[in-house]
Amino acid sequence: MAPRGLSAEEKRVKLLEIFHESRDFYQLKELEKLGPKLKGIVSQSVKEVLQSLVDDGLVQADKIGASNFFWSFPSQQGVFIQRKLTVAQEANQSLQKQIAELEAAINTEKADRRTEALKSLTTLKKDLSTLEAELNAYGDSNPAKVEEAKRAAFLAKEATYRWTDNYGVLLSHFTRQNGASPDEIRQYLGVGEDYEDLD
Repeated sequence: MAPRGLSAEEKRVKLLEIFHESRDFYQLKELEKLGPKLKGIVSQSVKEVLQSLVDDGLVQADKIGASNFFWSFPSQQGVFIQRKLTVAQEANQSLQKQIAELEAAINTEKADRRTEALKSLTTLKKDLSTLEAELNAYGDSNPAKVEEAKRAAFLAKEATYRWTDNYGVLLSHFTRQNGASPDEIRQYLGVGEDYEDLD
């Protein structure tokens, strides 16, 4: 059974070892000879592996005259990891800020929705009371008033659906952008499962 070839990551590690063990500078041709000899890296793949290490900042490159020289010291890996950590921390701070802004927006939306719903309810109760009084005064002979009450109730229900849709759009946008599940967001904000159940 033929021996298994090195994976891309194994080649990267082994090529870095050449630099770190010798603490020396090399040209590409030298590495293409040392790669197979010292670390079992196929010479044809050395250039590609070297370029990936340069792209990631793990190997430095500089042109001196007509020649390109490459080098890497063990401390560079620490600098690379520190840079990645800094980027991750900045991304985390940005996400925390987005979460705080979304929480504020959801809380405002909830408060506005409740206020609007209470206003609508108060208005509807008042209108209903007035209409019932008028209906009682006219008996069954005023269908226009009954139709008007139905229309007002329909409009109030539509407004409630709009507020609920706005909340749903906001929640959907946040979950898509940040990879969180709607249930986690609802649980975190204390929004019940029946929040959108208006029937």
